[in-house]
Amino acid sequence: MLQRRIMLPQLLSTLLLWVLGLGVVLASDENNFENDPNTRRVPMKAFSIQQPYLDSDLHHRWFDFGGDTIIRTDQYIRLTSDRPSQRGWLWSRVPLTATNWQIELEFKIHGEGSLHGDGFALWLTKQRATSGPVFGSADRFEGLGIFFDTYKNGRTGVSFPLVMAMMGDGKTAYDAAYDGRANDIGSCSARGLRGSSIPTKARLTYFQDKSLALDLQYKSDYSWTPCFKITPSNDVSIKIPSISYLGFSAETGELSDNHDIIEVNTYSIYAQSGGQSSQPANSGKKAANQGTSGTAEVKERGSWLWTLFKFFMFLILIAGGYAGWTAYRTSQRGSRF
Repeated sequence: MLQRRIMLPQLLSTLLLWVLGLGVVLASDENNFENDPNTRRVPMKAFSIQQPYLDSDLHHRWFDFGGDTIIRTDQYIRLTSDRPSQRGWLWSRVPLTATNWQIELEFKIHGEGSLHGDGFALWLTKQRATSGPVFGSADRFEGLGIFFDTYKNGRTGVSFPLVMAMMGDGKTAYDAAYDGRANDIGSCSARGLRGSSIPTKARLTYFQDKSLALDLQYKSDYSWTPCFKITPSNDVSIKIPSISYLGFSAETGELSDNHDIIEVNTYSIYAQSGGQSSQPANSGKKAANQGTSGTAEVKERGSWLWTLFKFFMFLILIAGGYAGWTAYRTSQRGSRF
């Protein structure tokens, strides 16, 4: 009986730790809507690209590429090769007008030697397909830039590679001397992102006027690591131009790297609030094959906590029932003697 009394608290402690651990995992992957019954993701073909990348005429229906970009149809879209002084780009042909969306990008940064640079960028801007000094694209852009910076210039206090977001107003220049320190509205260090042994991915999630979040996958356990989540304030705007082109660019200087785009999948997010579907905001304004977009409110983030609480209470009920049954059985055996 004593042994059972000792085992029961241990069992409850183990169950509690398991539930808390599950909660941490779910909280860190809050932007995974793939199996979420309250959120529907609609693929947007005009902003997605996979192997073999090109059609029989060596073009892509929805994307243009240029600069030093080369395409190997069975492997990658290489924005720059591991050679100095290269710039390459890949841009959508039609603007992204969805209000809520998610972009999942698989990429690879790799090369020879211990010194490398400079990095690549993901863009959602009014301008498109213009070569320039900001990771291979034009400076003083209007819209959003996500920079995967692999070479440290003058910025102190952070580790590289550094992934950061900048919201351009069309007038402000990128702070190249200090790796975007003056422009940074959200960032994280991602040591291991370059040369990772697993497929490296980025997931950018945007809810209009509510939040902009970036998650990264580069660790050996294939988990998604939150990089940043930005909400609008008096000092920070996350308003992306209503007509923006999706693009990718990369640049090398004296130091170099291969910057490869492996796959891009873009989704319009259609969420539900209180069990009721919200209506699309831009019906009639969709670009070709974009799919349905919505002005859905961000789904209730506390729902998973409530589910975990109910599950934990269920486990306590089972444990309590088992303890009661054990005590009853012991007392019955004792009454026989």
